[in-house]
Amino acid sequence: MTDALVYVVILNWNGRDDTLACLASLAQSTYQPGRIVLVDQGSTDGSVEAVRRSFPAVEVVQTGGNTGFARGMNAGIRHALAAGATHVLLLNNDTIVAPAMLERLVVQHAPDIGMIGPAIFYAGRPHQIWSTGGGINPVLFEMTGNHGRGQSLPTRPAERAFLSGCAMLIPRRVFEDVGLFDERFFMYYEDLDLCLRIGQAGYRLLLVPDAHLWHRVSQSSGGPNTPGERYHTARSSGIFFRKHMHGWRIPLILLYRSLSALRWTVRLARQDNAPALAAYWRGLRHGWLNREDLSS
Repeated sequence: MTDALVYVVILNWNGRDDTLACLASLAQSTYQPGRIVLVDQGSTDGSVEAVRRSFPAVEVVQTGGNTGFARGMNAGIRHALAAGATHVLLLNNDTIVAPAMLERLVVQHAPDIGMIGPAIFYAGRPHQIWSTGGGINPVLFEMTGNHGRGQSLPTRPAERAFLSGCAMLIPRRVFEDVGLFDERFFMYYEDLDLCLRIGQAGYRLLLVPDAHLWHRVSQSSGGPNTPGERYHTARSSGIFFRKHMHGWRIPLILLYRSLSALRWTVRLARQDNAPALAAYWRGLRHGWLNREDLSS
């Protein structure tokens, strides 16, 4: 792709140190992107000033407030496309990029590929896999396979139905064909929704196992099983399944989601985590009843 213009879009909300570390890792990339865009969501920790001092070439887009992952990323994508980007790499700010990651993603470009992603490892356990993508159950629309526990690293590029939103290289034509993130999602499930739509449009999604990325998990929501994480996961799950369940799938999905809610209720109760349990059920109500209250 010698004629490619790759834009990297990074979303930041009060994540100055993570963002600076992410940008520093990109500076060591063996394939330098055409532009880097930082979308700042109204940070009050000096993020924008620090980025402008240390990385003056980075283009800053300011949303004026925390509008959520989907809406914030869309602002960066629109900026990149308007500037002529042929490909956009969507990147979490709490990630560290291996020097060869972008190069190894870019060389896998092909006309029928709609998304390319790296193997993702835990930042705190750098040899332990966090995500190598996975499948999507055609009935329940749940993620399956190599996302979550029991993952293995393929020896060569492998097709996936799902790739994590931590790092997605997407060609311009895919956004033009499929659209951007669904902005009803504030946080979580927006990547699964986009992957599903890209696959349904006939494109392939490709995991590149020798492209590596390290991720600090659940930083933006406060961490696993916190009220913020449980609220937004539950809320977004309701939006996602209401959007995609149709016909004969409806009773099966409703039954499965009810059992999932029961499992989470028992788990959080056993942990004596009343704030997260209350937030979880509030999120379910807001997601399934289509409420727009984004408080956590």
